Amino acid sequence: MSPRFVMNKMIRRALAGSNSSCYRFSSQLQSKEASPAADAVEIREMPPFDYTPPPYTGPFASEILRKRKEYLSPSMFMFYKQPLNVVDGRMQYLFDENGRRYLDAFGGIATVCCGHCHPDVIDAIVNQTKRLQHSTILYLNAAIAEFAEALASKLPGELKVVFFTNSGTEANELALMMARLYTRCHDIISLRNSYHGNAAGTMGATAQCNYKFNVIQSGVHHAMNPDPYRGMFGSDGKKYAKDVQDVIDFGTSGHVAGFICEPIQGVGGIIELAPGYLPAVFKTVKKAGGLCIADEVQAGFARMGSHFWGFETHGVVPDIVTLAKGIGNGIPLGAVVTTPEIAEVLTHRTYFNTFGGNPVCTAAGLAVLRVIEKEKLQENAYVVGTYLKERLTTMMDKYEIIGDVRGRGLMLGVELVTDRRQKTPAKAETLHVMDQMKEMGVLVGKGGFYGNVFRITPPLCFTKEDADFLVDVMDYSLSKM
Repeated sequence: MSPRFVMNKMIRRALAGSNSSCYRFSSQLQSKEASPAADAVEIREMPPFDYTPPPYTGPFASEILRKRKEYLSPSMFMFYKQPLNVVDGRMQYLFDENGRRYLDAFGGIATVCCGHCHPDVIDAIVNQTKRLQHSTILYLNAAIAEFAEALASKLPGELKVVFFTNSGTEANELALMMARLYTRCHDIISLRNSYHGNAAGTMGATAQCNYKFNVIQSGVHHAMNPDPYRGMFGSDGKKYAKDVQDVIDFGTSGHVAGFICEPIQGVGGIIELAPGYLPAVFKTVKKAGGLCIADEVQAGFARMGSHFWGFETHGVVPDIVTLAKGIGNGIPLGAVVTTPEIAEVLTHRTYFNTFGGNPVCTAAGLAVLRVIEKEKLQENAYVVGTYLKERLTTMMDKYEIIGDVRGRGLMLGVELVTDRRQKTPAKAETLHVMDQMKEMGVLVGKGGFYGNVFRITPPLCFTKEDADFLVDVMDYSLSKM
């Protein structure tokens, strides 16, 4: 066998005690017509990486878990049967308490875009921290002004006024309030299956019962989700768009404050909106006096590959854009960007954010933008993302359990179903495969209403070799179902 396909030491250890005496494995999910030899799985080595973390001397997983159960909120959940204690990270890799390396294909929920501990971002954070850690926006500071200018330059038209927050939830809360103040209307339209945050207003806009508590959530109407895979109208975006007009006609006064939408639904399971949907809806909402809000918290910052922002893939320009996650590569940072006219509504009262625009956070944000440009990470997201999607799609011919592969760039989803025709969610199988992949050194996320979609949102420095290793490990894990 070619050395390129030898199993690495980590996979040998992970498979020790199972049927691991050879490197070729026959799939248990193969079709009746396929021969075992044709359906064998070969796993490449994890790509080499020139970094060894220093020895870890802190508490181990069992002790952390004990303290977490005693002192932290019981609402906090974890992945995996044996929770992972992550103690170190470099670029697209994470390391556990034993120094074992993992390929991070989740990126801290689509947050790490430049790579873990990218030296340029770290330098910006450390240098700013040494000089000034906090001052509030009540004083002048170059970091916030420079980052706002650089951020505005990445957005089209009059989208050039920035308000910094600490998170995506805060950004979406502010955007919804601004839309209501500007239009003097209260009604907001969002999509079913969407996720926009977990505070008062954003929980109302979120449309999955998994993330909604039984508290007052007024003034939000949830339109039909333009889901090409599970939706009623398949990929016909204009038919879904008609439902927004129906919501306005039959659920409001005829006037609305705004429409909020993720260009690709992240928590909802990497759902791409049906073609033609957003242009039609933006036109309808504008006619009803509303503003259009693009929630770019997960899709933005070059992750799409073909475009810097998700809304650009639909050929529309929103009135307000909300940002977070990739904006700071892991630093708590979010932003709302809008036009000068809309931004004026916040001057009618006193409104500011103590930590929004913190000099350390904005210095990190500026460094992130510069790294994306310097290292051509948008181009890399397109090239590697296209390659990875093609490899994942090819596996659909091999495994009936894969119902759909979707997404753009390095924001991809793989949906597992027990019956392709009925599209029955394979929730337990998804958890099992995730655990198996983790044991072999690959970390992916999961999402979707039923918890049956792999969310693949790695750092944008991901390589084709990383993509090959991810697919090989997923292939093998599926073959052992």
